[in-house]
Amino acid sequence: MTFAAITTASSEMADSRAAAHYIAEGCLVDAPLARVGLEVEAHCHDPADPHRRPGWDEIADVLRQLPALPGGSRVTVEPGGAVELSGPPADGVVAAIDAMRRDQSVLRSAFAGAGLGLVFLGADPLRLPKRINPGARYRAMERFFASSRSGAAGAAMMTSTASIQVNLDAGPRAGWADRVRLAHALGPTMIAMAANSPMLRGGFTGWASTRQWVWGQMDSARCGPILGASGDEPGTDWARYALKAPVMLVHTASELTAVERWVPFADWVDGRVLLGDRRPTVADLEYHLTTLFPPVRPRQWLEIRYLDSVPDAFWPVLVFTLVTLLDDPVAAGVAAEAVEPVATAWDTAARLGLRDRRLYAAANKCVAVAAGLAPPGLADSMQRLVDAVERGRCPGDDFSDRVIQHGIAPTVARLARGGL
Repeated sequence: MTFAAITTASSEMADSRAAAHYIAEGCLVDAPLARVGLEVEAHCHDPADPHRRPGWDEIADVLRQLPALPGGSRVTVEPGGAVELSGPPADGVVAAIDAMRRDQSVLRSAFAGAGLGLVFLGADPLRLPKRINPGARYRAMERFFASSRSGAAGAAMMTSTASIQVNLDAGPRAGWADRVRLAHALGPTMIAMAANSPMLRGGFTGWASTRQWVWGQMDSARCGPILGASGDEPGTDWARYALKAPVMLVHTASELTAVERWVPFADWVDGRVLLGDRRPTVADLEYHLTTLFPPVRPRQWLEIRYLDSVPDAFWPVLVFTLVTLLDDPVAAGVAAEAVEPVATAWDTAARLGLRDRRLYAAANKCVAVAAGLAPPGLADSMQRLVDAVERGRCPGDDFSDRVIQHGIAPTVARLARGGL
């Protein structure tokens, strides 16, 4: 990319038109469909006292002693202490799943050795939101949300939610518009199939995916879908979205500062408002893009961010289903037709899951085509998913049943010990 007005990352940008061009031209990379990367989060709990939130030093001690992960994942800690494995790009979904499974096994063993456990739920069902990660970015984000209309939702998002993120090559340029549209259109159906967060702060919320409900309470300019009216130009849609979105954080000479008023990035870059007594640089724009959290985010590849964290019985086949429906051309055609009636039913999916008859119908069609392409190593898990979808059940229903039978704290403790 070459722009006369943009020379280095430290140069101030000329205006919003240059910024839009920069965003649109760099958001996706023309490439074959091949690589898959996975990011999986889990809440860290103390099985002996599941109400307690393990502290930063406890988690850091485990990670300092962690051996090399065989699949090459990077380990990070979310603001509330959730632990994330971010796998490198793998050649295909099966290889990505296998690598993540190996890394999860090592990570679980390390936490178990320290008397802690990892719980794969879309929302922390028991504890109040609390930040333990002392990082500057998270301190500043906390200040930003506290000063905004999304304060409670922001706190819950940062410290009480966990997800599975699927990263896919953008594919050939000629297919970008259809691919991005399908990635969005699949969202409600996949949310309904993966819903695994019926509780928050110690009580049932009435939502199948409370994680998605929390994100829905956030500012839609930062967390809503990016598609424009037609969805024909993903780059243009992303540029428009990013320029309208309010600036969250600004690097000053001494610190990372929260922006405690509504300033669209377009206003900053066009000089209508100065932040940090200056206009933004390319580096500021790149950082701004990392503070936007739509359900499908273009970062040269596609980040698909709408799946709840789910246990081992489900996450590999949910990931396989999503990737297959996007990457296999025949499956993609079936999926596009199946999900069209529910392509924008985000709130319905989060609230009702597969209890909604249209989402139920779409999910059964989608999982059937994926099951027909599943490799032998996933056959048993895929059949379990097919059976669950046919019965209109999501992973959170199993969790709810256990909570009703045994109580919430005993159920979380059992999950933290690796039980089902």
